[in-house]
Amino acid sequence: MWWSLLLALLVPAALAQLRPERELDAQWELWKKNPPQAVQRAGTGWGSGAWDPQGGELGHEDVPRVGGTGRTPVPAPPCQQHLAPDEVTRRLIWEKNLKYINTHNLEHSLGVHTFELAMNHLGDMTSEEVVRTMTGLKVPRCHQRHNETLFVPDWTERAPAAMDWRKKGYVTPVKNQGQCGSCWAFSSVGALEGQLKRKTGKLLSLSPQNLVDCVANNDGCGGGYMTNAFEYVRQNRGIDSEDSYPYIGQVGGGTAPNPPPSLPPPSHPDLPGSTQDESCMYSPTGKAAKCRGYREIPEGNEKALKRAVARIGPISVGIDASLPSFQFYSRGVYYDESCNADNINHAVLAVGYGAQKGTKHWIIKNSWGEEWGNKGYVLLARNMNNACGVANLASFPKM
Repeated sequence: MWWSLLLALLVPAALAQLRPERELDAQWELWKKNPPQAVQRAGTGWGSGAWDPQGGELGHEDVPRVGGTGRTPVPAPPCQQHLAPDEVTRRLIWEKNLKYINTHNLEHSLGVHTFELAMNHLGDMTSEEVVRTMTGLKVPRCHQRHNETLFVPDWTERAPAAMDWRKKGYVTPVKNQGQCGSCWAFSSVGALEGQLKRKTGKLLSLSPQNLVDCVANNDGCGGGYMTNAFEYVRQNRGIDSEDSYPYIGQVGGGTAPNPPPSLPPPSHPDLPGSTQDESCMYSPTGKAAKCRGYREIPEGNEKALKRAVARIGPISVGIDASLPSFQFYSRGVYYDESCNADNINHAVLAVGYGAQKGTKHWIIKNSWGEEWGNKGYVLLARNMNNACGVANLASFPKM
């Protein structure tokens, strides 16, 4: 008899965990109305794609991609009368994330954490989904640092206490890679853009799509590595501008702006870092920058990384972005003891460094849109045992 009573108590409680909480309905509907959510949902499990405002589902090919520079995201669909086949799952993930955010922020108010979290456009995604679809840093198996490509800091030169290349006009607006593992391409173009500004005095958005489509030694939306991208630009003798080769968030489909028939085939088939398949639409007429090679920062050396950022400009770096605390970072200095320097999976851009309330940090530009973090940026703890592995895979191009 006692067990039936126990079941009567436990079963409703268990079922309640599988049902959305009704008191959160208004917040859920409000969250869905935010435009970035409509784009982000495509491919995350809401059936096969996003929702058509007229009802039914849209395939991924019908969903406008967030990318490039400042494009307006597709408007969010109106609230549906009926739940989508997988909306219950999405809603439960969102609720779990919301509770995690609220708990973390309560702990922050008690002095446990140095940073705050906030709900954003990734709210109905698990951390595993974010890593699978929105990171993409892959180190080549045969990758080795060589003396000729190693950055040697000038230790006699005093580095400034703080540096922010955004204030010096070296950094383009925050972009959104969408659900394509192209972080490596955005990190690479960010470093190239900084060096282009340094050399020419002009700030120009370069094309991550050019790299996604054309770097044979990387895997497009399946991931890649920054030095492979720099080597491609060197061997290809250039990279197109964002305007001439816009971002679409998938491999292939990019089109150069009406290239004349007299132009040679895209890319250079004799170069090992290039590819001449139909996905690569590089055109010399759209070329905006080139590089002579690259340099890598000594592995794990934050002091060397600081010297590079201070002397060179924005630097491509890799970090572990697998934690929910990173997914929902909002402001403050990010430090999570669980962030694993041996599990680097995401390429970003170090655009400066400084200190906030006595806590030293890196200024990191992400490629998840301005809706993420502090307008697309995160302040990552500096000199805290190489937090998230920020100094392990740092590099920059030479122009």
